[in-house]
Amino acid sequence: MSETEKLKQIVEEKFDYLKDAVKMQRERRLWAEVPYNKFFEVFDFLVKEHKFSFISTITGLDEGEYLAFIYHLSGQNGTLFNLKTKILKDKETIRTITNYFPSAAIYERELEDLLGVKVDNLPKGIHYPLPDDWPQGEYPLRKNWDASVLDKGENKE
Repeated sequence: MSETEKLKQIVEEKFDYLKDAVKMQRERRLWAEVPYNKFFEVFDFLVKEHKFSFISTITGLDEGEYLAFIYHLSGQNGTLFNLKTKILKDKETIRTITNYFPSAAIYERELEDLLGVKVDNLPKGIHYPLPDDWPQGEYPLRKNWDASVLDKGENKE
């Protein structure tokens, strides 16, 4: 049994609700979707017990009724664990992971600017990546976003 298969088995045994839910795409690549109310117990376990010591990025997705987030964690042995969770779009609030990875602030700012999710306890900082004069309440990665809002202030000839 490979190290990746062992980790898959450990995670599925530790969290019974993940039984048969952890997918091994290939060696050193694992994927799992976790309900948001269980997300931090799995995340904490991976970071503290299995030395996933680097956050590669956070991918945010508009899945219609839900906003989804994939946390791409890298382990010391080169294993990548992609941990996905989602919230109802009208909830729009998640907790920061900057207490684990201070560098995650930049990814969480992207989630705020581009998807309109509120990240609780995110340290103060600048907007990223949208400019400061970006229209309030406009989130360009939302499926229902209308880009014509940007044309309203321009003179048309």
